[in-house]
Amino acid sequence: MTTGIRDRRGRMVDVQIAGRGIRDRRVLAAMRQVPREAFVDIGLEEFAYEDSPLPIAEQQTISQPYIGAFMLEAAQIGKDDRVLEVGAGSGYAAAVAAQLARQVCAIERHASLLAQATERIGKLGYSNIELRQGDGTLGWPGNERFDVILVAAGGERIPPALKQQLTVGGRLVIPIGSSDDAQELVKLTKRAENNFEEEHLGAVRFVPLVGSTDLTEDAPRASSTYRAGAIPGASVPELIAEAAEPLLDFDDPAFGELFDRYADRRVVLLGEASHGTSEFYRARATITRRLIERHGFSIVAVEADWPNAAAVDRYVRHLPHRTAEAQFQRFPNWTWRNTDVENFIAWTRAYNATQPTERRVAFYGLDIYNMAASIAAVLQYLDKIDPAAAAVARGRYGCLTPWQREPSTYGRAVLTEGYRKCEAAIVAQLRDLLQQRLDYEKDDDNNFLDAAQNARLIAAAERYYRVMYMAVPSHGICAIPTCSRPWARCWS
Repeated sequence: MTTGIRDRRGRMVDVQIAGRGIRDRRVLAAMRQVPREAFVDIGLEEFAYEDSPLPIAEQQTISQPYIGAFMLEAAQIGKDDRVLEVGAGSGYAAAVAAQLARQVCAIERHASLLAQATERIGKLGYSNIELRQGDGTLGWPGNERFDVILVAAGGERIPPALKQQLTVGGRLVIPIGSSDDAQELVKLTKRAENNFEEEHLGAVRFVPLVGSTDLTEDAPRASSTYRAGAIPGASVPELIAEAAEPLLDFDDPAFGELFDRYADRRVVLLGEASHGTSEFYRARATITRRLIERHGFSIVAVEADWPNAAAVDRYVRHLPHRTAEAQFQRFPNWTWRNTDVENFIAWTRAYNATQPTERRVAFYGLDIYNMAASIAAVLQYLDKIDPAAAAVARGRYGCLTPWQREPSTYGRAVLTEGYRKCEAAIVAQLRDLLQQRLDYEKDDDNNFLDAAQNARLIAAAERYYRVMYMAVPSHGICAIPTCSRPWARCWS
C-alpha cells in the first residue's frame, strides 16, 4: 500500500468518521485496516476515500463510509460474535465487520456481485467470511443464530426470519420505511425469545429490501445517507433547524475543527449569503486558515477582479511588487476593502514566510469585469518581455479604449457598430500570447500566468458585455439602463 493511499484512508477515518462522532476504537481501527479501494470498480480507486457512496455493478453502490461505521458502532460487535450481513454488495462492509467478529456470513441476491465480492475477499486473505447467494428476507439457510444482523436495505417491516435468527441478547440494525418516504435506522435488541427492545437512531435512505416476503418494490439502489434526529413529516424549516449545528466563538480553537470533515475535498466553497457582515468575514477567514494550516489547501480563489487579486497574490507570496495602482475600486469596493480581509491577508503573508516558495498559498480572483486593469496588466507584461508584441497588442486593444472605464456601454455600442468589431482582434491577441507561452515562461512563469489570465478575461469580458445587449427577448428589444452592476438583468 502506498503512503498516499494510507494517508487518505487515515484522513477518511479521522475526518469523516471520528470527526462526526464515532467513538468505538475497534470500529475506527477496522476502518483504517480495510482497503476500500480494493472494493470499488476499476477507474474509481481515486475516489475510494471520498465522503460518498460509489457505484458498483447491477446499479448498486458501495455505501458512504460514515453510515457503515455508524451501523457497526450501533451493533456493538464483540470479538466472539457471529455476524449476518444482508446485502453483501461489494464485500467491503463484510470485510470491515470481519475485523471485529469471529465470523461473518453475508447474503447477496445478485450473482455477479457475489462473484466479485468472493474474489476480492479471497485476494485479501479473509478466512472468517462466508458469502452466499440468496434471499436476504429469509435469513441465512439452516435457521442458524447470529449475535448481530446488519441489513443494508430498507423495508416497511422487519422480516420475521431475521428476528428469529437473532440470539437472545443479539442486535439487529436495519432501515425501516418505504423507499419513497423517510426511512429510519432502527436497532432491535432481543431481550427474550419474543421480547425485543427498539431504539430509533435517525433518518436514513437505503435501497429497498427485496425478497420473497415482498416487503417493498424492486428499484435501483440509491445512496445511503444519515441525518441525526430528523423529524418525519417535518417542514423544510424544521428539517433545517434540526440538522443545523451550533457554531462556537471564532476565537475558540474548536471552531475550526468543525470543518475538518471537508479536509479530503479538492475544492471547498464558502457561500456569501451575508455580504458585508464582519461575522461572516471572520468565520470565512477562520475556516480558510484551518484548511490551509491543517489540511494543505494551497489556493484561495475569491469573487474579485483578477488584476486586483493578483496584486494581493504578489504581496502574500512575497513576489516582486509592480507599479502601484489603487485596488478594489469598483462597486462594491467594501467587499474586499475591509479590516477583516486585511487581517486575513496579513496572516497569509506571515504564513507564507514560513513555507518553501513552491508551497506558498496563492490568492486569485475569479471575476472578469475589470477590463481596464486587465488590459493594463497584459500590456505591462508584454512591455517587459516582448516590446514588439506589446505594440501589436496596443493596436488590437485600441478598439476597446472608449469603453474601458464603463464596459457596460460597449454592449450598447455594438448594436449599431457591428458586434464583431473587437472580438477578432482580442481573440488573436490571446492566441498569440498563448503561442509564446514556452518562451515567456522561461523568464517568469508567475508573471505569464497573470498576463495569460488577463488576456482570457479581456476576451471573455468583451463577449459578456456584447451578449448582454445582443441576447434580447425575441418579442422586442429591452432597454437596459446605465448601471454599475454588469450582472443587472432586464425584464420587459
